[in-house]
Amino acid sequence: MGNQRASTEIISSKKKHFPKSTVGLWLCGIAFTWVIAAIGFALSRIPGLDRLGSLACAIIIAVIYRQLFGYPETIRSGIQFSAKFFLRIAIVLFGLKLNIAIILDQGLGLLVRDAGVIIFAVLVTVWLGKRLKADPAISLLLGVGTGICGAAAIAAISPIIQAKEEDTAVSAGIIALVGTIFSITYTILLPYLPITALHYGIWSGISLHEIAHVALAGAPAGPNALAMALLAKLGRVLLLVPLCFFLMYERNRKKARNPDQTKLEFPWFLIGFIFMSLFGSYVLGKSIPISPSILNSISTFTSFILTSAMVGLGLNVSFYAIRTKALRPFIAMCITSVILSVMTFFIA
Repeated sequence: MGNQRASTEIISSKKKHFPKSTVGLWLCGIAFTWVIAAIGFALSRIPGLDRLGSLACAIIIAVIYRQLFGYPETIRSGIQFSAKFFLRIAIVLFGLKLNIAIILDQGLGLLVRDAGVIIFAVLVTVWLGKRLKADPAISLLLGVGTGICGAAAIAAISPIIQAKEEDTAVSAGIIALVGTIFSITYTILLPYLPITALHYGIWSGISLHEIAHVALAGAPAGPNALAMALLAKLGRVLLLVPLCFFLMYERNRKKARNPDQTKLEFPWFLIGFIFMSLFGSYVLGKSIPISPSILNSISTFTSFILTSAMVGLGLNVSFYAIRTKALRPFIAMCITSVILSVMTFFIA
């Protein structure tokens, strides 16, 4: 009798710590972000919305869902898992897009200009944000997103500066939208600009926000211009790593002066990003042959899980937060982007 009671208590204890319903709801939360991400991908195939991209479409859907139906609390654990874990996995896989060998062989001159662009974008956006009394965290996120590689850069520095999830989502959405507008504007201006195709490609690569935006703007100028545009852009992506470590250094320096400040976790996903960059640059395709179709599949998968992660972040956004916190940083970022486009036109 005693043994039976003890076994019953053990079983009930296991159920208490590992209830099946919790695992089911966790999976439902992940599936929920995947469904919205898939809808975002489908919408991005529609003419007109293809300019916006799957990331922006999915974030918009997530934000609208939150306003109409509220946050789905019962599946919160799965949604948060997508927002955090998939975000880091996407950044690691994003490293495969960065061919360090090509940048070091052909793009050292571009790398210097890329560094100038990043410093300018971050400092000016943060400075304008202060002048406009904007939220400092969103201003910094938008400055880094403008200077480096859009949503991926925002996602990388967000845990370092310990930004709120809603701030990260709002910033990623703004970057996707503004970058799309700028890239379309570039393609409209292309026939009227008194510059060569290669000049246009470099200009696009050192000034536009995301890799997708650079590809969108650079393609109409021809394959050589597109290749130069992507080379310039990837140089900015490479500089994401030293910028992240600089921000970590600054954060730790402030913590030394203020011990009560929250401890900063080391962003191990950056090590994964560096490893994948080196692996893709010097091993993949050389020591290990791989077909372009597989690389395209990996790229699509990376975009999908990044989109599903952004869905998780987008569900934390409220229109009230956008109106009260994001409008002024948005203005600061737009001003910076316009100045950056004009300035880089003359130095490209």
